[in-house]
Amino acid sequence: MKWLKAVSAFCAAIIVAFSLAGCAGSSTKESTGGYIDDTVITTKVKSALFSDKDIKSSEISVVTFKGRVQLSGFVTSQAIANRAVEITRGVTGVRVVENGMRVK
Repeated sequence: MKWLKAVSAFCAAIIVAFSLAGCAGSSTKESTGGYIDDTVITTKVKSALFSDKDIKSSEISVVTFKGRVQLSGFVTSQAIANRAVEITRGVTGVRVVENGMRVK
């Protein structure tokens, strides 16, 4: 009976370990916590861009992966693109900003 309980406990521990490993991140995949952090950063960047009256934030796409923010889309001038990058750099949690915006 003790042997059966020991084997059951061991199997349960293995199952828990493998299920927690599924939440871990890698170089190409985020952990669950990392995904939530990046979602918060994306929301903060979009909000900051929206509050600037000169930037049409609806034309700029924001994607975040491990603190690296990529801005893409079309803007009316290079000055607007530079302003969007500047605003994004000021957001807490942003490590790197990649500018993929194009002037239309």
